[in-house]
Amino acid sequence: MIDLYYWPTPNGHKITLFLEETGLPYTVRPVNIGKGEQFAPDFLKVSPNNKMPAIVDANPADGGAPISVFESGAILRYLSDKTGRFTGVDEDADARTELRQAIETDEWLFWQMAGLGPMTGQYGHFHVYAPEVIPYARERYRNETLRLLGVLDRRLEGREFITGKNYSIADMACYPWVGSYTSAPLDLSPFTHICRWRDAIAARPATQRAYALAAKVNPDAGKPMTDEQKKVLFGQGPR
Repeated sequence: MIDLYYWPTPNGHKITLFLEETGLPYTVRPVNIGKGEQFAPDFLKVSPNNKMPAIVDANPADGGAPISVFESGAILRYLSDKTGRFTGVDEDADARTELRQAIETDEWLFWQMAGLGPMTGQYGHFHVYAPEVIPYARERYRNETLRLLGVLDRRLEGREFITGKNYSIADMACYPWVGSYTSAPLDLSPFTHICRWRDAIAARPATQRAYALAAKVNPDAGKPMTDEQKKVLFGQGPR
C-alpha cells in the first residue's frame, strides 16, 4: 500500500495519473496547503521541503522498511522503476535502443521539473495570485512559458507522445502543467501538436479518475484564494 500525501495541484495530479493508470493500491492523505498542513512536523519527516506530493511505500521492492519519496519527478521515477511501467521504452527494444529511450524519458521528465513547471508556476503567480500587477514579471514569465510550449510542440510533431508511441512518466509530468491556469488562460491554439496530445491524454479513463479525485479532496478547488491562504503559501521565509 502506498500513502499519497496529496493536494489537487498540477504536481499532485502527476502522481494520481500514474497510480490510476497502474492500479497500484494507494491511500490519499490530504495535505491542505492553504491551511499550512505542509509544515506539520510529521509531514516534514516525509517531505523536508514542506511541499507535496510525497509518498510512503509500505511494500518496497527490496522487502525492507517503508520508503518515503518526495519531489514529484522522483516519485514518478520511483513508481516507474517499481512497476516497470510507463518507462517510455518499447517492449521489444534491444539493449542499445532501450538505453536511448530511457535517457529520452528522463530528459523530458527533468525538462518539466526544471523548466515547464517552475516557469508556468511563476506565470500563474504573477497573473493570478500576486497582490499587485508587475508588468515586467508578467511579460517575462508569459514569454518563457510560451517558449517552453513551443519546445514541447516541436517535440510532439510526428510523435504520439513525448518519447514516441508510448505514454510515459514524461507525459504525466508535463500534462498537468499545460493550460493549468483557467483564470489566466494562454491561447494554446497555435500549438497544434500539444492540443492533439493533450486531448488524447484527457480522454484516458485513468486521467478522468485522477482529476475526479481532486473535487473529492478539495471541493473548493478553482475558487479564488483568500488573503490568509496566500499568506500561508507565499509568505514563508526561513523556518
